[in-house]
Amino acid sequence: MSFSDTRKWNAFWIGSGETLHDWRGEVLPAPYFRQEFDFRGGKECRLYLCGLGYHELRLNGKKVGDCELAPAPTNYDAHAGYLVYDVSNLLNPGRNAVGVVLGNGLYNCHTAEAWHFDKATWRDYPKLLLELVVDGETILSSDDCWRVSSSGPVTYDGLRNGEHYDARLEFPGWDAPGFDDSAWRRAAIVPGPGGLLFEQTAPPCRVCELFPMRRLECGTWDAGQNIAGRAELVVRGTRGSTVKIQYGDVLNPDGSLYWDDIARFVQSGDFQTERYTLKGEGVESWHSRFTYHGFRYAVVEISGEAEILSLTAQAIHSDLREIGGFTCSNPDMNALEHCTRWSFLNNFVGIPTDCPHREKNGWTNDTQLASDTGLFHFDLAESYREWLGTLRDCQRPNGQLPGIAPTSGWGYNWGSGTMFDTILMGIPRRVYLYRGDSSLMRENYDAFKRNVEFSASMAKGGILKFGLGDWCHYDPTRAVAPELVTTGWYYYDLCILADAAELFGFREDAARYRERAAGMAEAFRRAFSNGNGSYANDEKTALAVAVGMGLCSGEEAEKTAALLNRKMEEAHYIADFGIVGAKFVPRVLAEHGYAESAFRIFTQDQFPGWCRWVRNGETTLLEDFAGNFSHCHIMYGDLSAWMMQYAAGLEPDWNRPGFREVVLKPCAISSLNSMSAWYDSVYGRISIEWERTREGVVYSARIPDGVPGILQLPGENGISFTNAIQTVWKGVAR
Repeated sequence: MSFSDTRKWNAFWIGSGETLHDWRGEVLPAPYFRQEFDFRGGKECRLYLCGLGYHELRLNGKKVGDCELAPAPTNYDAHAGYLVYDVSNLLNPGRNAVGVVLGNGLYNCHTAEAWHFDKATWRDYPKLLLELVVDGETILSSDDCWRVSSSGPVTYDGLRNGEHYDARLEFPGWDAPGFDDSAWRRAAIVPGPGGLLFEQTAPPCRVCELFPMRRLECGTWDAGQNIAGRAELVVRGTRGSTVKIQYGDVLNPDGSLYWDDIARFVQSGDFQTERYTLKGEGVESWHSRFTYHGFRYAVVEISGEAEILSLTAQAIHSDLREIGGFTCSNPDMNALEHCTRWSFLNNFVGIPTDCPHREKNGWTNDTQLASDTGLFHFDLAESYREWLGTLRDCQRPNGQLPGIAPTSGWGYNWGSGTMFDTILMGIPRRVYLYRGDSSLMRENYDAFKRNVEFSASMAKGGILKFGLGDWCHYDPTRAVAPELVTTGWYYYDLCILADAAELFGFREDAARYRERAAGMAEAFRRAFSNGNGSYANDEKTALAVAVGMGLCSGEEAEKTAALLNRKMEEAHYIADFGIVGAKFVPRVLAEHGYAESAFRIFTQDQFPGWCRWVRNGETTLLEDFAGNFSHCHIMYGDLSAWMMQYAAGLEPDWNRPGFREVVLKPCAISSLNSMSAWYDSVYGRISIEWERTREGVVYSARIPDGVPGILQLPGENGISFTNAIQTVWKGVAR
């Protein structure tokens, strides 16, 4: 799918009739819309709905489908997504009723916050566009005959703030035929959001897992797992009593929520707070509709008389199909795999994000650093396609990209740069490698060319200093100079653009970008090479970037990798780098025969390092090694892809995209007794496992029928096989 749509609508945009005169204006209750209609029968019944910011669709007294937080956010004045619901089995002969409740979402972000979405050009009160088509004929469309009320029970909702619900204000039967809506007013025909409409076909958000919460001695409730989502409240009490729920992922020593970092960018209103007012009619159950939170813990306060019967944490994220994973004999690494998986899912709620609480922003760098892990584990092609369409919508005429997408205009001059911008072609390239589909590369080719030209305009003497560099190093004074990272990344951009040009037959482009890349490589070496494999001050990231980006090769690359290995050994394998080093240091080590060293980095238990997190009880990955900031970030999550690619040996190949030929190069890490991994390619399942025995390492692999395979063991010739193979290796792990 390209990021466009040709559907012709026979409907009007409608709203509650309020006009947003001032971006600081009043936050209004969620509007409820309804309309009745007659149905005379039909086979194929499709309801098309764009409800902004978020919508809940109801038909004849029931919620339609199980989607949550729909549609996924976009730059609404460029593109807005609609959903298609199959309602063929939900319509009754004769009279029917449709109801829609709208939440603010990112479309009407009324919170004063660091990223200025409260001042977005698209911002307006919620609105909808709806059409019901039966066997090709429109039988219902949104217009000013619909009825609307802004006096319903959802009295307040904000994406980063939370939601307030007063059950005393409910409209029993409002979404069913025969409801008396005479007190409701006519809906108003309003302008649309300004953007072109397209059908969102990526997997929607759903409630994907439940975690019963237990009450700790301090009174705080614990889900046992850090998630993105909400809590379902079951309560009993008197009418007018209120339950306040606040969410967080870290506790203070006294059991209260630690919010110091995650709340500081939200500058007005509540933060991760919900309020439920009881109607006082026995046991009541409720959860929010139009927001989600990043949390493991919840603090509950009661005003009045009420008893909490239960809290159940509902994990909400894009319902991504799982296509791969691993397990091994090291419990710490298995725990890190668990943390990585949950961090990825918690940060894919409609779009890829950096964290599910503080920001909920689509940070490009976090996304690209984690994309190998994502593509090894989940079917992501369509989700990435839609979100990259939003990123293209954010591109300035000169090619510049922001660090977040969507954006209201923030993120162009901080939090962006070449290491972030690579994502525009980097992810499409990875989709091609993992799934064999080049269409996403073609969709983004022209936009990436413009971005590369923008980067060229920022370079001086072949050196480009534009971006954060090796962000989140535990000691910023030890971090590699940002210009080394950003220049190296620009070289990489030129190389992958040249690869794409060759793939599509754009020979002149390919030659031009190859020549420019060669010039950048020479400038990089002049600026940072000390000779004999040494770069800059021999920071670990500097050495890894030089090799991993392809800025040195052959004997020099071997020297640099050996130096990197020696430096890691001298440092006792602590993670002496930031997010760039976290991706490239282990990969460079493994590529050059030092996989054992890379594995020791992941599993050593000293600060700084990953292993300390899981031994301290974390269930997701942290934003920094010290644990001072968010406790749910994915930018340190490449270790999972590393295990799949190097320990299991499942390596994607540009010349064999989509694993149309399977080459397995497993490394039997000496400290592991066993490992098992699987991956569902477009041709079928690939699995490999190995186990250390008295006879040697026993390798077993299975590949799809009709797909050729090679098992390459260290120091041996590759063994060709089809379907399945088992062999014993008696060599020594490297």
